[in-house]
Amino acid sequence: MAADDDAERRRIEARLYTRPKELRKPGSSRRMASRTEGSQRGQMTVQDATSLMAQLAAQDAQLGAR
Repeated sequence: MAADDDAERRRIEARLYTRPKELRKPGSSRRMASRTEGSQRGQMTVQDATSLMAQLAAQDAQLGAR
């Protein structure tokens, strides 16, 4: 599946890296999705932080950290 030109390469990449239709939110546009991702970027919920701390504690216990 080799591309002959840049336009074809972009089409192939878009087809490969686009989320499947089943996983897309209905009615969402590219502009709204990027706006939502941008506002959420770098932010961690309390549940995420608690989960991360539990994972780190388990790794520390496995490695014998004091």
